[in-house]
Amino acid sequence: MGDDGAERRPAGELEAGVLAALWAAEEPLTPGRVQEALGGSLARTTVTTILSRLYEKGSVTRIRSGRGYAYSPTEDAPGLTARRMHSELAKDEDRSAVLARFVSQLNDEDERMLRALLDGGEAG
Repeated sequence: MGDDGAERRPAGELEAGVLAALWAAEEPLTPGRVQEALGGSLARTTVTTILSRLYEKGSVTRIRSGRGYAYSPTEDAPGLTARRMHSELAKDEDRSAVLARFVSQLNDEDERMLRALLDGGEAG
Protein backbone atom coordinates (compact mmCIF):
# COMPACT_ATOMS: atom_id res chain seq x y z
CA MET A 1 0.00 0.00 0.00
CA GLY A 2 1.17 3.51 -0.71
CA ASP A 3 2.18 6.00 1.90
CA ASP A 4 0.33 8.95 0.40
CA GLY A 5 -1.50 10.11 3.53
CA ALA A 6 -4.94 9.46 2.03
CA GLU A 7 -4.85 5.97 3.48
CA ARG A 8 -4.37 7.32 7.00
CA ARG A 9 -7.84 8.84 7.05
CA PRO A 10 -10.30 7.35 9.55
CA ALA A 11 -11.97 4.14 8.38
CA GLY A 12 -15.44 5.70 8.56
CA GLU A 13 -14.38 8.51 6.27
CA LEU A 14 -12.91 6.06 3.77
CA GLU A 15 -16.06 3.92 3.89
CA ALA A 16 -18.23 7.00 3.35
CA GLY A 17 -16.20 7.94 0.27
CA VAL A 18 -16.47 4.46 -1.19
CA LEU A 19 -20.22 4.35 -0.53
CA ALA A 20 -20.64 7.78 -2.16
CA ALA A 21 -18.89 6.46 -5.28
CA LEU A 22 -21.19 3.43 -5.34
CA TRP A 23 -24.32 5.57 -4.85
CA ALA A 24 -23.27 7.81 -7.74
CA ALA A 25 -22.77 4.84 -10.06
CA GLU A 26 -25.61 3.41 -12.09
CA GLU A 27 -24.15 -0.10 -12.04
CA PRO A 28 -22.04 -2.31 -9.78
CA LEU A 29 -18.40 -1.19 -9.59
CA THR A 30 -15.22 -3.22 -9.33
CA PRO A 31 -12.56 -2.03 -6.86
CA GLY A 32 -10.65 -0.55 -9.80
CA ARG A 33 -13.66 1.46 -10.93
CA VAL A 34 -14.27 2.66 -7.35
CA GLN A 35 -10.61 3.70 -7.19
CA GLU A 36 -11.05 5.69 -10.42
CA ALA A 37 -14.25 7.30 -9.13
CA LEU A 38 -12.34 8.45 -6.05
CA GLY A 39 -9.72 10.10 -8.24
CA GLY A 40 -7.06 7.47 -7.64
CA SER A 41 -6.33 8.85 -4.16
CA LEU A 42 -6.37 5.36 -2.60
CA ALA A 43 -4.44 2.23 -3.47
CA ARG A 44 -6.56 -0.49 -5.07
CA THR A 45 -5.73 -2.83 -2.17
CA THR A 46 -7.12 -0.25 0.24
CA VAL A 47 -10.32 0.11 -1.81
CA THR A 48 -10.67 -3.69 -1.92
CA THR A 49 -10.23 -3.90 1.86
CA ILE A 50 -12.85 -1.20 2.43
CA LEU A 51 -15.30 -2.94 0.08
CA SER A 52 -14.71 -6.25 1.89
CA ARG A 53 -15.46 -4.61 5.24
CA LEU A 54 -18.60 -3.00 3.84
CA TYR A 55 -19.67 -6.39 2.47
CA GLU A 56 -19.14 -8.02 5.88
CA LYS A 57 -21.27 -5.29 7.48
CA GLY A 58 -24.04 -5.81 4.94
CA SER A 59 -23.66 -2.31 3.48
CA VAL A 60 -22.87 -3.59 -0.03
CA THR A 61 -23.67 -6.63 -2.12
CA ARG A 62 -21.32 -8.17 -4.66
CA ILE A 63 -21.52 -10.13 -7.86
CA ARG A 64 -18.79 -12.02 -9.69
CA SER A 65 -16.94 -9.86 -12.21
CA GLY A 66 -14.05 -11.64 -13.90
CA ARG A 67 -11.71 -12.94 -11.21
CA GLY A 68 -13.06 -10.53 -8.62
CA TYR A 69 -16.30 -8.83 -7.65
CA ALA A 70 -18.36 -5.78 -8.54
CA TYR A 71 -20.13 -4.05 -5.65
CA SER A 72 -23.44 -2.23 -5.18
CA PRO A 73 -24.83 -0.49 -2.10
CA THR A 74 -27.60 -2.38 -0.30
CA GLU A 75 -29.44 0.82 0.53
CA ASP A 76 -29.37 4.55 -0.03
CA ALA A 77 -27.72 7.04 2.33
CA PRO A 78 -30.84 7.63 4.51
CA GLY A 79 -31.36 3.86 4.80
CA LEU A 80 -27.77 3.33 5.91
CA THR A 81 -28.04 6.09 8.50
CA ALA A 82 -31.28 4.62 9.83
CA ARG A 83 -29.66 1.18 10.09
CA ARG A 84 -26.74 2.69 12.02
CA MET A 85 -29.17 4.44 14.37
CA HIS A 86 -30.98 1.15 15.01
CA SER A 87 -27.66 -0.58 15.62
CA GLU A 88 -26.62 2.02 18.18
CA LEU A 89 -29.99 1.82 19.91
CA ALA A 90 -29.71 -1.96 20.14
CA LYS A 91 -26.40 -1.65 22.01
CA ASP A 92 -28.02 -0.06 25.07
CA GLU A 93 -30.20 -2.00 27.50
CA ASP A 94 -32.18 1.11 28.49
CA ARG A 95 -33.76 1.88 25.12
CA SER A 96 -36.33 4.14 26.76
CA ALA A 97 -33.63 6.38 28.23
CA VAL A 98 -31.74 6.52 24.92
CA LEU A 99 -34.87 7.42 22.97
CA ALA A 100 -35.90 10.00 25.57
CA ARG A 101 -32.46 11.63 25.40
CA PHE A 102 -32.53 11.55 21.60
CA VAL A 103 -35.95 13.21 21.44
CA SER A 104 -35.01 15.81 24.06
CA GLN A 105 -32.09 16.91 21.87
CA LEU A 106 -34.11 17.34 18.66
CA ASN A 107 -34.59 20.85 17.32
CA ASP A 108 -38.17 22.04 16.79
CA GLU A 109 -38.25 21.22 13.08
CA ASP A 110 -36.91 17.68 13.58
CA GLU A 111 -39.37 17.13 16.43
CA ARG A 112 -42.27 18.17 14.16
CA MET A 113 -41.03 15.81 11.42
CA LEU A 114 -40.70 12.90 13.85
CA ARG A 115 -44.14 13.59 15.32
CA ALA A 116 -45.68 13.65 11.82
CA LEU A 117 -43.98 10.37 10.93
CA LEU A 118 -45.13 8.70 14.15
CA ASP A 119 -48.69 9.93 13.49
CA GLY A 120 -48.57 8.27 10.07
CA GLY A 121 -48.28 11.46 8.06
CA GLU A 122 -45.67 12.79 5.69
CA ALA A 123 -42.61 14.43 7.18
CA GLY A 124 -41.70 16.49 4.11
